[in-house]
Amino acid sequence: MLRAGLSMKLCHDYQKQPPVMFFKVMTKRQKELKENRVILFIVLFCSFASDHCRENMSTQKTVKLVTTHVLYEMKLKGEKISMLTAYDYSMAKILDEAGVDVILVGDSASNVMAGFETTLPITLENMIYHAASVVRGVKRALVVVDLPFGTYQGNSREALASAIRIMKETGASAVKLEGGREITESIERILSAGIPVMGHLGLTPQSIHKFGTYVVRAREPEEARKLKDDARIIEKSGCFAIVLEKIPASLAGEVAESVKVPVIGIGAGPMVDGQVLVLHDMLGINTEFSPRFLRRYHNLHEEIMGAVQRYIADVRSLDFPNEKEQY
Repeated sequence: MLRAGLSMKLCHDYQKQPPVMFFKVMTKRQKELKENRVILFIVLFCSFASDHCRENMSTQKTVKLVTTHVLYEMKLKGEKISMLTAYDYSMAKILDEAGVDVILVGDSASNVMAGFETTLPITLENMIYHAASVVRGVKRALVVVDLPFGTYQGNSREALASAIRIMKETGASAVKLEGGREITESIERILSAGIPVMGHLGLTPQSIHKFGTYVVRAREPEEARKLKDDARIIEKSGCFAIVLEKIPASLAGEVAESVKVPVIGIGAGPMVDGQVLVLHDMLGINTEFSPRFLRRYHNLHEEIMGAVQRYIADVRSLDFPNEKEQY
């Protein structure tokens, strides 16, 4: 359009002007054309740059690093928090790429990775090994590590030393402790070093020998009142979030309403701020553990079993490796 408009203008000018003036007019029109081209280039470039920036900003928003503050904002906005356990690099990398908000390096590794009946046998060194492996596979999610049994109860100085080791040797983002009023000194001492703490109330597996059973906790009014008091106490002590395990859904909802920090449930109903499951349970790797609150999203036990059996059959029949699978 610019070129056609200029040609018509030049013909009109030639009829009105002598040859010398015509060339002056043509030179002026060529200059205008050049300027128009420059302006068009700038407009197109700015449009491209703007689109690129928007796409880049969208990507940055998608891969936004999850922090304790982000979880707090999610609660304020009513956005539910997703949390799963992981104990190794490969699984952690998959969970992070899938978009899970929080990865818990749980002391449940004692059960699903080491085969112990309870979480009590796992050591601080074991937890550091698992947590360091997880952190190497994570770019976005908040990584929280359980302090194992015997590393914080009754001794706040030992609690701080244990938390510092985890943070220094793994690169994790926070630690998790089980208990209420009785561990506030440990919580506060850990926080004094700038280490974020997640609390855990309700069924606390490290106290299994005290309870004697894994049944639903806080059904009785007295225990329910204590749980609500403990939630407020550990929030006041500085916990950035609280896990509620295996308690009545209505009670969990009351707790979530009564505190400002995010409340994440496992077997605590839908009225909390997020949910957590043990990865090996929800993927169906473990088939022996089937509590009411567990939803299995896959049956990896069956799939892995079938794949291994096919591999064994292929090896024995000389079907593997074939010509394409050798050098």
